[in-house]
Amino acid sequence: MAVNIGKIDLHMHTTVSDGTDTPEGLLQKVKAAGITVFSVTDHDAVKAGGIIRSCLRDGDPKFIQGAEFSCRDDQGKYHILGYGFDPGHAAMQRLVEHGHGIRMKKVTARLEFLRSEFGFTFSEGEIRSLLALDNPGKPHIANLMIRHGYAGTRKQAIDEFINRARVAKEYIGPAEAIGSIADAGGVPVLAHPFFGSGDELILGEEMEERLKRLIGYGLCGLEAFYSGFSPKLREQALALAKRYDLFVTAGSDYHGDNKPLIRIGGNGLEETTDPPEGLRRFLTLF
Repeated sequence: MAVNIGKIDLHMHTTVSDGTDTPEGLLQKVKAAGITVFSVTDHDAVKAGGIIRSCLRDGDPKFIQGAEFSCRDDQGKYHILGYGFDPGHAAMQRLVEHGHGIRMKKVTARLEFLRSEFGFTFSEGEIRSLLALDNPGKPHIANLMIRHGYAGTRKQAIDEFINRARVAKEYIGPAEAIGSIADAGGVPVLAHPFFGSGDELILGEEMEERLKRLIGYGLCGLEAFYSGFSPKLREQALALAKRYDLFVTAGSDYHGDNKPLIRIGGNGLEETTDPPEGLRRFLTLF
């Protein structure tokens, strides 16, 4: 018998990282969209969770603490989602500080590259404001470039200029992210599992070997419902989750105006009448 578990979105971003909605503003949009369970998964940051929890009232959607960590090792790039962890736990604080430190080094290096390579300069006030953000990144630099007329669109700014910078190859390792999330009482999940660096698509045996390695580190789930997945990719992710007895999550990767084509709740879950057991089991944890 089909089971209705409501409208879910477990992968969204706010102004604490590279989204354009404040945490308070996102909560209002979540309620307007009829979402029943949600999480905010800002990059390398947990601040939005505390803000949202302070705003929640009786009858509001269920909120699950979340974050997303950009990781890399010698075998590829990964985005690891964490859910239900204690944001004040020492392991989580160390992970957030590590990710934030790497992010700040990259921003500074990219600004210097744009100045030296293309002569793109910004005022001292603009740079101070940029570096004062919780987690500045490529979209924030791109917005500055558009304001100065150095690029016409955010995509052009990133693809033609910012991505040409050769920044230091320092990353959080997937084992570190997964272990820290688990140590803080959370559930580590692989975000959009088939997507690697850039346009890289990881399938078949390579995907399975990657997944088995991450499971060895303690990975517990897969984001099988995702805005960028075709029905075929979604079915492959669900099959992998079932084969390895993993939790299943559903996320849109909503960023507000920074990814205007992605809507809250748009993750493909609405296309199924009987959500998988892995998703139902995940939701019972919280």
